[in-house]
Amino acid sequence: MTLQQGLAFGLIALTIGAFVWGRFRYDLVALAALVAGLALGIIPAEAAFDGFKNDVTIIIACALIVSAAFARSGIVELAMRRVLPMLKTERSQVPVLTGAVTLLSMATKNVGALAIMMPVALQVARRTGSAPSRLLMPMAFGAMAGGMVTLVGTAPNIIVAEVRQEILGQPFQMFDYAPVGLALTAIALGFLAVGYRILPKDRHGATAMNAALAANAYATEVSAPEDWPPGSMSVSALRECGEGDVRIMALIRDGKRRPSPRGNTIIKPGDVLLVEGGQEALEEFLARSRLKLVRENRPIARENASEEIAIVEAVVGRNSPLQGQSVRQSDLYGQHGINLLGVSRSGYELTQHLRTAKLAPGDIVLLQGAEQALPAALTALDLLPLAEREVRLGGVRKRFMPAVVLVTAMTLVGFGVIPVAIAFFGAAVAIVALGGLKMREAYASLDGPLLVLIAALIPVSDAIQTTGGSDLVAGLLRNVFGGMPGILAVGGVMLASMAVTPFLNNAATVLIVAPIGATLAKQLGFNPDPFLMAVAVGAACDFLTPIGHQCNTLVMGPGGYKFSDYPRLGAPLSLLVLLAGPPLILMFWPLS
Repeated sequence: MTLQQGLAFGLIALTIGAFVWGRFRYDLVALAALVAGLALGIIPAEAAFDGFKNDVTIIIACALIVSAAFARSGIVELAMRRVLPMLKTERSQVPVLTGAVTLLSMATKNVGALAIMMPVALQVARRTGSAPSRLLMPMAFGAMAGGMVTLVGTAPNIIVAEVRQEILGQPFQMFDYAPVGLALTAIALGFLAVGYRILPKDRHGATAMNAALAANAYATEVSAPEDWPPGSMSVSALRECGEGDVRIMALIRDGKRRPSPRGNTIIKPGDVLLVEGGQEALEEFLARSRLKLVRENRPIARENASEEIAIVEAVVGRNSPLQGQSVRQSDLYGQHGINLLGVSRSGYELTQHLRTAKLAPGDIVLLQGAEQALPAALTALDLLPLAEREVRLGGVRKRFMPAVVLVTAMTLVGFGVIPVAIAFFGAAVAIVALGGLKMREAYASLDGPLLVLIAALIPVSDAIQTTGGSDLVAGLLRNVFGGMPGILAVGGVMLASMAVTPFLNNAATVLIVAPIGATLAKQLGFNPDPFLMAVAVGAACDFLTPIGHQCNTLVMGPGGYKFSDYPRLGAPLSLLVLLAGPPLILMFWPLS
């Protein structure tokens, strides 16, 4: 072993140790490793930032934006609206919800697919009394399994494709992972459909900040537009649109208020309804009923055309000039150019016309205004903004546009018209340009720690190759697997990936193990493809800990899981993948 190789291995060992220790953030550890590699001279200065311009980083970033657009569009909820009422028990909920998130993770990044489906699962659990701990972990595992099917489903696939590009001059294509991925996904779904019973039912999930804020019930006014079809909907039908989460407090017609209108009352064009519900429930209610917010359509003055319209939640302060004034008297639109969309008041129902309701200290108001003008208005009115979260009430949803853009991008990649990085970059830009996401939402959807982790570790992992470290390790492994059947070598590489991933980020695992696996294949005289596939499968299937994969981390709090809950369900699933994976890989990717 040369000095350079020793330094490279030492740096990798210290990096892994820091990851396992968990004292510092993953992204900070990766950046520190990059700086240390530069200082030790094992990473050339000109290669320091190669990871930030690497296709892997671009593809993952764009996949996150596309996933966020799917979540914003509500197309998943629309597709499952008729199915959800039929899910009465865990026996039907687990396979349907897990299957849905698995299918979605084949088209978008798996953690994004899980983030889209988690609120649906929690809503189902709340309505039927099912334990979220029985639903969420199978969904997380299903998302990871589904991510194996396509290039963009999970970060390991993207990174392995890049390694193949460097070795063979040609990356894996969009659907090269599908034969093995589909078979392993079917096995995983079959196991999870019955194996969920292993999980405990007595776990109580933690309430996230967004969920706590979502509990605020806002009173707001909506109206039937002038083109509202006469006789098309009654109050009862509107209540069904709210699915029990939106209350119709009053009907205002011809200036007269009717509190708690009867269910058979037919809504007419121009009718105004005072409704109450959480922000997300109101947004869904508006999308389904086609009613319009009363104040949302008033134009907002902007400093320039590029400035975006924002919605914030704020508490009326003790010294606010708004206290004791009605919405009409305060003239927020005339004085500050902002619209008041809703009011939340604890312990008291607002049943009168919203514009006549007098505000009081402690009321939470929902305000819409120009992004640059809102801070000054909040200060002048002594309004205290709540913890930052994305509020979309009243925004226009692009139901099908993200799906159309994504299908177009995947089709172009599938037929080899354009590279995957260009396709997904173009898809992300098109989604923002067509209004599927605001730029602010696109930036918020980027997982900064993950992107920095990958970009910083790419040069670090390259140091193992450039110093000859990969050849050294592969030589040692060759002594172990030499003379054995090739399937055992493929299984050994998969086992190594599965063993390392629970303690590292799965992307970091691939960056370290994939070059070693490819070099081992070369020294054994085999085709590197099955070994690279084994690395991808092993790194994607982190079913043992809550820290190796983002999907596991995402469900830990809401599911109330303990560290020991993951191997309870994950260990038998990992064993199934380890037994079935190598023969499936060799069936489609032979050794020679």
